[in-house]
Amino acid sequence: MHGPLPAHAGAKPPPTRLPKRLVRALCLDDFEPMARAHLPRPIFGYVAGAAERNASLEDNHRAFCEWGFVPRILRDVSRRDPAATLFGRRWSAPFGIAPMGLAALVAYRGDIALAEAAKAANIPFVLSGSSLIRLEEVIAANPEAWFQAYLPGAAERIEKLIDRVAAAGFGTLLVTVDTAVLPSRENNVRNGFSTPLRPSLRLAWDGLIKPRWLIGTWFRTLARYGMPHFENSFAERGVPILARNVLRDFTARDHLNWEHLALIRRRWKGRLLVKGILHPEDARLAREHGADAVIVSNHGGRQLDGSVSPLRVLPAVVAASGDMPVLFDGGVRRGTDVLKAMALGARFVFVGRPMLYAAAVGGAEGVGHAIALLRGELDRDLALLGIDTPASLGRDSVFRLADGLLPGLG
Repeated sequence: MHGPLPAHAGAKPPPTRLPKRLVRALCLDDFEPMARAHLPRPIFGYVAGAAERNASLEDNHRAFCEWGFVPRILRDVSRRDPAATLFGRRWSAPFGIAPMGLAALVAYRGDIALAEAAKAANIPFVLSGSSLIRLEEVIAANPEAWFQAYLPGAAERIEKLIDRVAAAGFGTLLVTVDTAVLPSRENNVRNGFSTPLRPSLRLAWDGLIKPRWLIGTWFRTLARYGMPHFENSFAERGVPILARNVLRDFTARDHLNWEHLALIRRRWKGRLLVKGILHPEDARLAREHGADAVIVSNHGGRQLDGSVSPLRVLPAVVAASGDMPVLFDGGVRRGTDVLKAMALGARFVFVGRPMLYAAAVGGAEGVGHAIALLRGELDRDLALLGIDTPASLGRDSVFRLADGLLPGLG
């Protein structure tokens, strides 16, 4: 597994000790087709898809193409360093691993693999509330992990979940706030995915034709740990991942409001982040209600299709947030994506799907390789921009292509 890379490591070829299947991955984009070949159709479709027409998912990527860099030249960048500081803690890079549900269905002990790789690389990792491994086990593997919660519908259940997270030793809680109702994920239906999964001949066939996943992830998990359950949606254990006549308890969330966030702030003594912000006014309200930071995100396009790309609203949210840190996720695939988001005001960036694809392909080692690739890109990009550190980026480092000529060149 890769630890933090030395400066200029991005200029080196991938280490030869990597398995062949990982050496073939030269960037984060390469992990997606590899994961598609490895995973059963319903599981890959769950990870890759979004809502309705996937319009927001596609726009998350497209938005980065609308910005170009304005490099500076003849600057000594021999001491450049992609490390970044967040909440007083120095990390080896300005990106972390976003929360992703069902990771242990995608890869053997997937949440543990992600957590361990993040720990080894010295970057943040966020455990999803839709995970299948008990949060107490995950924080034992990475004591600096963060926890992301989907709020239960009742105040009593919110309090019990918060108390459990605190008792486990988590210091940072993310509350995801863009899930008032279940979205229309038509791709899940078309791919035969549901939660819980329903036993069927088609589901069995989908697994049988992917023997490496079937043996290495599914059967291995059953043999060592039994049937996976939703472990962290509530204070108590949830339903199994495979069941014919059991429904997952999503609970009504359409009545949740800012008073519930105030309740959490009173109950939770650690660091509190609000994830799913797109409107500047909501960032201001989150700050007023005691949030320590917000994450600009449209849930990877998985909720309201047609919702704006986070990158498009990022500057406005930053302007409304004062000195409160603004974090970012949505469509990040390259080191240049990370730096564009930071140039527009993001203090830190989170990467989702590619890290889960890497876990599917190579477990913790695959995630470590993905982290090393992205950090290597950052090192090269900083040098080519004429910048020593990500924190040195400013609005003058990027230019929106639709705006025409740069100021002073017209």
